[in-house]
Amino acid sequence: MDYAISVHDLTKVFGSFTAVDRLSLNIKPGEICGFLGPNGAGKTTAIRMLCGILTPTSGFGQILGYDLIKESEKIKPHIGYMSQKFSLYDDLTVEENLSFYAGLYSLPNSERKNRIKEMITMAQLTSREDEVVANLSGGWKQRLALGCAIIGRPSIVFLDEPTSGVSPTSRRDFFTIIQKLANQGTTVIVTTHFMDEAERCNRIAFISAGQLLAMDTPDNLKQSAVEGFMVELDLPQAIDQIDRIEQQLYVRECSLHGPLLHVLLDNESNVKELEELVGKSARPITPTLEDVFIALAKKKRKQVVR
Repeated sequence: MDYAISVHDLTKVFGSFTAVDRLSLNIKPGEICGFLGPNGAGKTTAIRMLCGILTPTSGFGQILGYDLIKESEKIKPHIGYMSQKFSLYDDLTVEENLSFYAGLYSLPNSERKNRIKEMITMAQLTSREDEVVANLSGGWKQRLALGCAIIGRPSIVFLDEPTSGVSPTSRRDFFTIIQKLANQGTTVIVTTHFMDEAERCNRIAFISAGQLLAMDTPDNLKQSAVEGFMVELDLPQAIDQIDRIEQQLYVRECSLHGPLLHVLLDNESNVKELEELVGKSARPITPTLEDVFIALAKKKRKQVVR
């Protein structure tokens, strides 16, 4: 099997609203693929179609060799799904939640005890097996929810905004676990708003307004998607200076990144002009994934206008 996921022109329409618009992508076994885009971009709808939860309005594809439309029920036993909100039972203990999901995934009784123990260790919840889930912190709930999603050893795991609302440390720990899963051959699809998480994906699919803008490795996207020469400026009241900078003919884009400005110039020779304009030195930088998304979205808007 060349691809764990291979879909073409996948579309989902709700009434007059197109949530996903002709999405085509191929994802290899053992790959971590990040779906990146703003709220309402269609990431969750796309995942629900890939899981067989939603039937596409049009398009076709295969998941683990099964036809996405005709064999959706055959796909479901081979996937794990973790939703945006932790799908745990707060009034049950850690072990009871895992036991419940082991039953849902029809894990044989002979394997169940050992597998539950493995998930408790993975979630770093050893000695807290009998604790009611309502008492756990966000980071522990997150790892337990992942344990529930993968207890049946799925070939593909779909993680929809799994790290929303937890600490940066918990997010890093979570992604370390994800990378271990991928190293063992599990295909991981994760939606995220966090650029540091996206950096750790093998490939990123940028999605906006239901459409795939680009899909490649983080490094390739930074090198190919942003055309021009990127510099960084540290200016007082930076946000108030964006309009003035963008009015310059040699400036392609100017955006705020924390307290700093990222300015995309036509070429390196424009750096001196910019420095004379603002009275500050400009530091050449490699574009970030956020810069990539801004450039891709702008390019898409221009295509629509045409």
